[in-house]
Amino acid sequence: MRDLLLLLPDFLLIVVGFLVCRYTVLGRPVWESAEKLVYYLLFPVLLFTSIVRNPLSPADAAALAAGGLATVGLGIVLAYALKHWPGVDATLHASGAQVAFRFNSYVALAMAERLGGAAGVAQMAVLVAVCVPLCNAGAVLPLARHGGHHLGRELMRNPLILSTLGGLLANLAGLQFPDAVGTVLQRIGQAALPLGLMAVGAGLQLGGLTASPALAGALLTIRHALLPAFALAFGLWLGLPALQLTVLVAFAAMPTASSCYVLAVRMGGNGPFVAGLVTVSTLLGMLTLPAWLALRLTWVSP
Repeated sequence: MRDLLLLLPDFLLIVVGFLVCRYTVLGRPVWESAEKLVYYLLFPVLLFTSIVRNPLSPADAAALAAGGLATVGLGIVLAYALKHWPGVDATLHASGAQVAFRFNSYVALAMAERLGGAAGVAQMAVLVAVCVPLCNAGAVLPLARHGGHHLGRELMRNPLILSTLGGLLANLAGLQFPDAVGTVLQRIGQAALPLGLMAVGAGLQLGGLTASPALAGALLTIRHALLPAFALAFGLWLGLPALQLTVLVAFAAMPTASSCYVLAVRMGGNGPFVAGLVTVSTLLGMLTLPAWLALRLTWVSP
């Protein structure tokens, strides 16, 4: 119940976005522009500043980073394996595979702050820093192959990868911004979370899932059941401290990234199918994320 109450304000922002989009003059065209603003500017700035502001200790972060990379890696392997199922449509698979292993960083950073304060955000920033490049490479690869895009060029143009790598380099170099510049960047980044969560709600739609319900079910099972279970077991095996275990389990149980839809459409994939997956994943996350966080208390107290 405690974890559910902690998550409630952020899930309510998703509901607000849905209601505003459906029942006011601020319809889909407004939110499509908002999604691009978040994806190309606000969220990259948030990632960059979060990583720069939180010093990374390789020794302290190594085990947590290993858990995150192993979780994402397993998700990529399982999602790619679905391509070999009989009757799986190549376009639908290339478009939707990313849903199984990408995570909603807007929700992740908001949840980390509620679960562990500044320390929780710092731990989640480690996972974002090491896993965003792998997630985006895994997402771009099947779309690039299917659509005839150049993989290297797509990776180098991805704003999340660029901002993450930039933040890591700046962090390792000890870069410090003047107060005025740091304040501006921080305020831009802060706008990403509420607007991003509302944009998730505005984009909720289910119709596209009828194209392949079996593939959709398999991808969502990986995202919301297999990966959290693996992360919990792997974190316990690594002997992670309580906060790191909580952050790793929350990371693995996140709804998929709302930007999956943006990427699929931009690279010629099946947008409606991915939009349906993102919608169901978001709704499932409202139930499964508190459940996995409660389950981790069976072994470790926060």
